[in-house]
Amino acid sequence: MRVLIGGGTGFVGRALTQLLRSRGHEVTAVSRHPGKDRITWDDLSRSGLPPCEGAVNLAGENVLNPLRRWSESFRQEVVASRVETTKTLAKAIAEAEHPPRSWVLVTGVGYYRPSQTTKYTENSPGGDFDFFSRLVTRWEAAAQVPGQATRQVVVRSGVVLGRDGGAIAQMLWPFSLGLGGPIASGLQPFPWIHVTDLAGIIAHVLEHESISGILNGVAPSAVTTSNKDFAQAMGSALRRPAVLPLPGFVVSAVFGSERSIMLLEGQRVVPRRTLESNYHFAFPDLPSALRDILT
Repeated sequence: MRVLIGGGTGFVGRALTQLLRSRGHEVTAVSRHPGKDRITWDDLSRSGLPPCEGAVNLAGENVLNPLRRWSESFRQEVVASRVETTKTLAKAIAEAEHPPRSWVLVTGVGYYRPSQTTKYTENSPGGDFDFFSRLVTRWEAAAQVPGQATRQVVVRSGVVLGRDGGAIAQMLWPFSLGLGGPIASGLQPFPWIHVTDLAGIIAHVLEHESISGILNGVAPSAVTTSNKDFAQAMGSALRRPAVLPLPGFVVSAVFGSERSIMLLEGQRVVPRRTLESNYHFAFPDLPSALRDILT
């Protein structure tokens, strides 16, 4: 299978590319910069979709970049990097003489309202209560392609954990120094997934024609994982104490009140349809995931 991946050079894109190639598939990335086995977004807009049987979009500016102030211009960047790239790919698919058989978009569990008690499945409502939930709604709407020629799937991902990027990369040094700990009370849910499993779900979707619609991209045990649980498991994997809480006001000061919600609150998300699709998680629990990443 020939697969085109928007954002294919990023953290998740590299893992997905490696997995697909190991299974005998051909991969081309859509990137801002030209290179081997790549096309640029301008190439895609100008020349249309290259021949492919599957298309994926993983593109999106890092929302929790602590070096970027939560300004109106950065908010627009966050939106455009998701919505506009998705529109570009969807338009290319719709206009292709031979469209791909499958089209996969990865969004986020920020679609669901934060709650310490409610458990969300793929059928749960959301998408209309704050900046990030409305962003996911716009993002997923941008992916819609008319007709039945292309099977469409959305994977709503949790916090992606892996060795070469994502959340772990930002947290590793304070935890390694024994300075890590829960954020605020630590009671907020922590919906997570190992990067191997997020890549695995996408590959599973591409390879199984019967799967369509929404899938939750979180580990099965994530529904009961709190931020405090994550901090303790991280400390245990590194053999370091993890008892120093990061006060909520510090998080708000660094990230701004709107963006800090992503760290100070969370969702209990169940990957019900993902499991029903017969995807088998490589890392269903946090200790095994962190051992793989940190040792």
